[in-house]
Amino acid sequence: MELIDWNDNFNTGIAGVDTEHQELIETINTFYSMISHDPKKETLVEMLNNIYATIHAHFMLEERLMKKYGYDEYESHRDDHVRLLDDIRDITEEVESPLTFDEEKLKTKLANWFLAHFKTHDARLHKLEQLITHPEKTDNSLITRFTTIKNRIFK
Repeated sequence: MELIDWNDNFNTGIAGVDTEHQELIETINTFYSMISHDPKKETLVEMLNNIYATIHAHFMLEERLMKKYGYDEYESHRDDHVRLLDDIRDITEEVESPLTFDEEKLKTKLANWFLAHFKTHDARLHKLEQLITHPEKTDNSLITRFTTIKNRIFK
């Protein structure tokens, strides 16, 4: 069973963003599966660090597009990105702590985290015609951005 099932409602019309959303959901589902099989905390923390880096790279893409097109809710959307990244750090700390780790709470937090942001901030952002028709593609550059950001964060 997956934590988040991809569906067509998540499609934005922006190829690079859609690809990254699909990869993010796949990564979160992989993490969810790992929790269910009782892995070592070190493995979970490493996976959360990868999720953090992937999300951070994705947010950079969205923020670059918002700035480029003068998106009117850039500030609040960016602020939500900051909050969500803080949440991932909090989740990581919970996993590392023997006193606060609650598997069910963690699963709920991860699912709610993605779905709430996508249904609010991202839903409005992706309806903007100039972004939907944006020709920029991210193809394999996600791996490059992921590696660069991960190296910056964890050095």
